[in-house]
Amino acid sequence: MKRQISLIACFVVFAFIFGTISPAPAGAQTEPTKPLTIETIYQPCGLGGRGLENAEWSPDGTKLTYVQRDEKGEKGELWYVDAATGEKKMLVSAAKLASLDPDVNKVKNEREKERLTRYHVAAYLWAPDSKHLIFDSQGQLWMYDLGTETAVQFTSAGDPSGDPKFSPDGGHVAYVRKHNLYVRPASGKSEKALTKDTGDNLFNGDIDWVYAEELAVRSNYFWSPDSKEIVFLHMDESKVPVYPITDWMPTHPSVENEKYPKVGDPNPVVKLGVADAEKGKVRWISLTADEEAYIPRFGWVREGVIWAEVLNRTEDKMDLYFVDAKSGKSRIVLTESTPGAWIDFEHLEVRFLKSSGQFLWPSWRDGNMHLYLYSFDKQNPMAADAKLERQLTKGDFEVLGIEGVDEAAGTVFFSANKDDPRQVHIFSVQLDGSGFKTLTTEEGMHIGNFSDDGKHYTHMFFGPKNSPSVTLCAVGGACNPVWQAKNTIAEYGLRAPKQLEFKADDGTVLYGRLLLPPDPPAGGKIPLIINIYGGPAAQMVRKSTPDPFDEILARKGFAIFAVDNRGTPGRDRKFQTAIRHEFGAIELKDQLSALDQLLAQYPQLDKDRIAIWGWSNGGSMTVYAMTHSDRFRAGVAVAPVTDQRNYDSIYTERYMGLLKDDKDGYEQSDVMTSVDKLHGALLLVHGTSDDNVHFQNSIQMIDALIKAGKQFRLMIYPNKTHSISGKDARVHLFTMIEDHFERELK
Repeated sequence: MKRQISLIACFVVFAFIFGTISPAPAGAQTEPTKPLTIETIYQPCGLGGRGLENAEWSPDGTKLTYVQRDEKGEKGELWYVDAATGEKKMLVSAAKLASLDPDVNKVKNEREKERLTRYHVAAYLWAPDSKHLIFDSQGQLWMYDLGTETAVQFTSAGDPSGDPKFSPDGGHVAYVRKHNLYVRPASGKSEKALTKDTGDNLFNGDIDWVYAEELAVRSNYFWSPDSKEIVFLHMDESKVPVYPITDWMPTHPSVENEKYPKVGDPNPVVKLGVADAEKGKVRWISLTADEEAYIPRFGWVREGVIWAEVLNRTEDKMDLYFVDAKSGKSRIVLTESTPGAWIDFEHLEVRFLKSSGQFLWPSWRDGNMHLYLYSFDKQNPMAADAKLERQLTKGDFEVLGIEGVDEAAGTVFFSANKDDPRQVHIFSVQLDGSGFKTLTTEEGMHIGNFSDDGKHYTHMFFGPKNSPSVTLCAVGGACNPVWQAKNTIAEYGLRAPKQLEFKADDGTVLYGRLLLPPDPPAGGKIPLIINIYGGPAAQMVRKSTPDPFDEILARKGFAIFAVDNRGTPGRDRKFQTAIRHEFGAIELKDQLSALDQLLAQYPQLDKDRIAIWGWSNGGSMTVYAMTHSDRFRAGVAVAPVTDQRNYDSIYTERYMGLLKDDKDGYEQSDVMTSVDKLHGALLLVHGTSDDNVHFQNSIQMIDALIKAGKQFRLMIYPNKTHSISGKDARVHLFTMIEDHFERELK
């Protein structure tokens, strides 16, 4: 499956949500030339300036296109870079793009805005002839002819259309509307509904919330190579419970019901369908009798043969099926099992090679995530099991993703954290297992987005001494600059934290970082703030940009500390699966062990003035730490899960197991059973329209705290989602966090 890259528009993204991004080469620290405030961090486009949006390769690999907006985001132009020469030219003017690709920040519905940004919904799509584009203008599709520079409205229905795709021959466009699949000739003639279900419970080619959020599904239908059929996923949500999201702002509040399976709830029942694009007839395919199974990935092996992955509910066994599209006959050709662990869908993306009967398969089977090459008979794929040819990568590091393949040269490009789990670099290896190469060397984070033929790639780089930059590179050749962020390190005097190492109680190395005040008090003790995430979705300790909010707190006299405990990503299987069946205990043990070692190394830190704060899982860990330890004088929990049974089925059961199999583990991870042991001043924060970690979690926590006689502070953000986005809300929130620590630690 092709991965869409969205180059971040405004380069201020904090580690507690996505990981940090960095600010032009900086030598010795110099005096800042601009004042650093919370308001400047959240000015339009933040500190680094507005970057590229919606970067896409043309199908012929000759052009990289992207949207470049002005600093306020009000005007945007579609530009391209010639892959061969590096020359830049404008493709679509601001006047024309205004209606074709309006600024996402102008979307008023907070949940829709978060869907577009969090799941990188493409604003436009190239036609196979590399001469046309189709734009998704907030639900209406427009066909743009690059030759005539004109746009024609392609859909005009009252309901929004989305996820458009050209057929491989360019003759038709498919799209989804009201959970049904449609197809229309590219010439614009009458559309045809391939499915005709009604209501909100049946999805055909559309994606529900939990598949998008927890299985990283970005599309649920795919054209056959001969442009005659479409394979799609049918989802029956009839038994999935709903969660009400209330808008209290109107005089008469409105309620939007979200389909959301919590732990132990019925999941959507799924099956594959194959639609004839011309006749509209649908054939259904049955792969498994297990109604609780997931089908997270599928596609075409070749004309007439489909591949599909079927994952069990406990997410520790996955079967790869080959399916005859006409007869529906299927065969399991490969089974991946991970007893005592889980299938890592963040990185396990099968990649079929177009020119041969082979595919790339990432696996944790040797204790690290590595790439394996399998083969099959392309003329008769279902004749036998897939054959393991060889393991392509080996060593104590994690492959983080397949970035591209040059099939003509027999080269695979991938990202990995070889030699340092705090960095990401781009590597290549030949399909015969030889020629392992490193494409990037500078310390920091490197992101590659390769053209379909694997001959060129965009290289995004940021690190402790370098602001974000984007270049366009020829593999093995020169790179041409595309974009460079402002030098925020020099302009605002941002300092990189000290990189530290600690030991867990079993001897495992834990990585941490510490930022001390620039002017510590002479002979005085320094209060310490721990910024935590602690869960399986994010690392806090990366060799990335200095965090501007950390710098603000440090200038107020605080030391800022973070450590990645066991259970966080980027390390081997043993490290990541240490938290299996219980959230909280191992994480807190590692945090406190690292804290004790830190205090021993830095006696100037005040052991009696320590605070902790985090967002999402970091918020959960904050309330867990404050109810299971007396070390913290204050804490801030933003959007926390307070009872794991309140969170969605796919994420939680992946790590905790099924509720019926481990009720004790779930009980021990429920912080509300321990609120009577709360130590320190808690500030609890949540957005009322959070469709990810529901506001319900904080409501239940509030009730438990009141019943336990515990005082606390509360901040609610009306209609805000999990990210609590927008300048006004962010300035208000981070000012409140700063004030809370000033009040409680000084």
